[in-house]
Amino acid sequence: MGEGREVVWADALPWMRERGQIAGACAVTSLPDVSEVGTSLAVWRAWFWEAVGLVVAAVPDESAALFFQSDIKRDGEWIDKGAMVMRAAEAAGARVLFHKIVLRRPAGMLTAGRPGFTHFIAVSRTMKCPDVLAIPDVIGDAGEQKWVRAMGVRAAGHAGRFARDVVGPAIGRAPVVFDPFCGVGTVLAVANALGLGALGVEKNRKRAEQARELRVRADEV
Repeated sequence: MGEGREVVWADALPWMRERGQIAGACAVTSLPDVSEVGTSLAVWRAWFWEAVGLVVAAVPDESAALFFQSDIKRDGEWIDKGAMVMRAAEAAGARVLFHKIVLRRPAGMLTAGRPGFTHFIAVSRTMKCPDVLAIPDVIGDAGEQKWVRAMGVRAAGHAGRFARDVVGPAIGRAPVVFDPFCGVGTVLAVANALGLGALGVEKNRKRAEQARELRVRADEV
């Protein structure tokens, strides 16, 4: 695929079930919350668990899957999506490489209804995490959001550079960044800006079309 980009208009879970493992892939994604999936909370939990397992299965054993997840509040209860990712990934045979935090609001700011931060978690079945990572424990500048639900381009840049500089040597080739819930294509555009090929899946037709066209500059990431 080189530095190109492919966006598939499809429902990600059945698509991943059929496709299976993707050669040379490193997953970078954010799984939708219950309001986006449009089911009951119990059904969404099962959906989320399966989705994490399919993302882990989509990448080679020596590669990694990176998740950006923000907690949600339902009926007065906080749901820790970071913990859900780690438990589901471990059930799929992966282990946690790192767990970072991306600030979505300035530190110390009070927020209502949802947290001002996002979990940034990497997992792998066999890869070992370097002792020193070029990723801060707390990422204070997430960068521009190209869509209201998108991760910031600078946060995505940290994931893309991890794919290029850490996953690439581990798998012996430049990885293809895979985002099965790609939205308007922030992760895909960032991957291209870093010189990597990208593969996305998006259920919404309009967003899939946007994901094929979105571009970011290298200096944005």
